[in-house]
Amino acid sequence: MRVLVACEFSGIVRTAFEKRGHDAWSCDLLPTEMPGRHYQGYLEDFIGNGSEWDLIIGHPPCTHLAVSGARYFAEKKKLGLQDEAIAFVMMIANRNCDKIAIENPVGILSTVWRKPDQIIQPYQFGNPESKKTCLWLKGLPLLQPTNILEVPTSGIWNNQTKSGQNKLSPSPERAKLRSRTYQGIADAMAEQWG
Repeated sequence: MRVLVACEFSGIVRTAFEKRGHDAWSCDLLPTEMPGRHYQGYLEDFIGNGSEWDLIIGHPPCTHLAVSGARYFAEKKKLGLQDEAIAFVMMIANRNCDKIAIENPVGILSTVWRKPDQIIQPYQFGNPESKKTCLWLKGLPLLQPTNILEVPTSGIWNNQTKSGQNKLSPSPERAKLRSRTYQGIADAMAEQWG
């Protein structure tokens, strides 16, 4: 299959597909962290009309979409940032490709577009972390859990504080670090959708 992993600099999902023999590409404004086929630049310049791809997996930036930033929604709406982010998601979702997955945290897309087809957690795929992630699917089956881990006896996952918040301190790298796809989820995507 010819696979495009949109808005991925880490190369994690792309590499999972490459390991299974697919012609997989990632695209992001940032350089890739893993060697492989990567287009560094604007997605709009690379994606085409979509028919060039057998599968598109989009990880659009969630900065102006995620419920974690809801207290800033009014300001983001006023500045047009939220509408821009929604338009970017729809640009991916409306490509002429039979198989499309859009991944994003819980946020405004459920209201302005549609409810997600599925909500997954890393701990359903063998990663001992919690990060509720929505999937909007076109032409793809639901992602089946591959290795469901039990809740730790402490009640908190590796990436959480006692209050359930993410452990990462505020920093310029925080958004980048949190945007990486967990390996178990990437492997499940490649195995089940490839």
